[in-house]
Amino acid sequence: MPVDADIIGRGCAGRVKTADQLCGRELDRFREALGTGAPVTVSCTLQSPLFDEVASDLGADERVSYAKIRETAGWSSEAMAAGPKMAALIAACAEPLPDAATVPIESGGVALVYGRDDTAIEAGRRLAEHLDVTVLLTGSEAVEPPQRNDFPVVKGTIASARGRLGAFDLRIDDYALPAPSSRTRLAFGPGRNGATSTCDIVVDVTGGTALFPAHEARLGYLRADPRDPGAVERAIAQASHLVGTFDKTRFIDVHADLCAHSRSRIIGCTRCLDVCPTGAITPAGDSVAIDPHICAGCGNCASVCPTGAAAYTLPPADALMRRLRTLMLAYGAAGGREATILFHDGDHGEPLIDALARHGDGLPAHVLPVRVNEVTQLGPEAFAALFAYGATGVRILARARPKHDLESLRRAADLGDTLAQGLGYGGPAGAAVVSLIETDDPDALGAALAAFAPGTAAALPARFMPVGGKREVLRFAINEMHAAAPRPVARIALAAGAPFGGLTFRTEDCTLCLACVGACPTHALSDSAERPFLGFEESLCVQCGLCANTCPENVIDLMPGVDFEAWKATRRVVKEEEPFACLTCAKPFGTRSTIERVVEKLRDRHWMFTGPAGEARVRALMMCEDCRVEVAVNQGFDPHAGPMRDKPRTTEDYLRERTAAGEASQGE
Repeated sequence: MPVDADIIGRGCAGRVKTADQLCGRELDRFREALGTGAPVTVSCTLQSPLFDEVASDLGADERVSYAKIRETAGWSSEAMAAGPKMAALIAACAEPLPDAATVPIESGGVALVYGRDDTAIEAGRRLAEHLDVTVLLTGSEAVEPPQRNDFPVVKGTIASARGRLGAFDLRIDDYALPAPSSRTRLAFGPGRNGATSTCDIVVDVTGGTALFPAHEARLGYLRADPRDPGAVERAIAQASHLVGTFDKTRFIDVHADLCAHSRSRIIGCTRCLDVCPTGAITPAGDSVAIDPHICAGCGNCASVCPTGAAAYTLPPADALMRRLRTLMLAYGAAGGREATILFHDGDHGEPLIDALARHGDGLPAHVLPVRVNEVTQLGPEAFAALFAYGATGVRILARARPKHDLESLRRAADLGDTLAQGLGYGGPAGAAVVSLIETDDPDALGAALAAFAPGTAAALPARFMPVGGKREVLRFAINEMHAAAPRPVARIALAAGAPFGGLTFRTEDCTLCLACVGACPTHALSDSAERPFLGFEESLCVQCGLCANTCPENVIDLMPGVDFEAWKATRRVVKEEEPFACLTCAKPFGTRSTIERVVEKLRDRHWMFTGPAGEARVRALMMCEDCRVEVAVNQGFDPHAGPMRDKPRTTEDYLRERTAAGEASQGE
């Protein structure tokens, strides 16, 4: 493949050296580079095991990174124009990514094989050599008794299941033990409901409905169709190795203080709960809790979380954005134009790209592939930043038969495309500039990329450095996207449910009770310790609805959209009033309009506030809480001093009146 060191050098920091056989006769050049103590990027992944071995011998494991430019750039019908792309891929791979945290999982090898027929018995027999096995049979299939009771065989139906590898908890109905006298088929005694079972591994060969949602991602739960011997063999082989202590990646960090799920038992944001495929997310008071042992790492929750309370760790949002920044800056510095970013994962996307490179035309020179752990982790901040950095399109390569639900990814892509189109980044035909390619065919991938019409690039691309959590990165990206826009507008309206927007207030009915301030989880609404005041900062609003649901006067409505001027401004004053000063000590309390409204409604209209005594009580309403108590005690306000009320009528009163009426009629 052609390699232009001059073009690559323009986009990459540091020294650029080329080699013909770096993994062979020129291996000493690699050792020499490591000897400098500087980070080293090798643009070859085929011999990475050899380079890792050499780096380990020299104690330089942490200083070596790899850029895959052969299958992604050099093996292409447009390879002669791929120099800027190679520079960008090499520069981006040198951008460090932090390691994700892990959680330990322990499995003692206690396994339950759940089936209907002899397939379950055979699976139990095979696994008994490695695991502590129990076979649970369901249904009415005739099963021949085993010759030896090497493992328990019982009957029952799993009514509910929860847990994961090392900690499954099953509820079993119709549980029964076999009769030792079973002859031609296993006969079971009377069954009972509500039995429980705990185990480390579940092998399901019933062929029925899976016990868990998104069961492929549930660690320790292995499901195989009993009619497929190959699938059963794979499940047996996998189960036999699930013994010991394992480290599982903690894909999501939860920041409960940022969560907008609820306040004061009023439900607000439920976006993450709605999209989690495994049920790993549960309400936990004002926030949510994510079980890292069950989480499959799809990233849907992080993609839709508007506050950053659910933050993806592989890599964190700001680290991924820094890599995208390096990619785009290097591509532009090397002379690249009209970049289209192709997001893909490792298990599905990388093999498709490799196949297209080996057996087809390869990727176009302007298509820059970016590998992520799961494409469903992507959110609008990545799309906004890429357009700000000068990209003309974003494509996301997903499976035709997806492992995780893609609905949240489609919504994120639609949101990114709406913002891009609204700011003039779209092409002349109005085609989407952020979209998915859902295919398992490399030829279909090539055709989709060839048919993609790039949008309009920013005239002066941004160079901002993304730092901080997801919400901070998002604010930077949105503002920079607007600043670099080909056709900037003041506001873009969005559909209901969008994570951005403002609020409309009917200020004439607002009493400045500030209940909305206490409910707001992002501090978009604020007050002041100095005076009755309500402020609003739109860039912090996530449209959770807690303020509107909490407001006792119902004066707040959501208004989805992005007001770019409001995002750049500080908080605006929604309502501000003069405080009312206590008649006795002059301490400010409440608002003047509220106190005057209360006095107007009560004076001369209620028995407690009429006459000379009533006027004293009216004056008490215009005092602070301390002075009001003192006056009430000194003047001896009697809460029972009102006019006598009519006594309630009872059954005896009615009977007495009826008797009296009857006696009167008899006397006549």
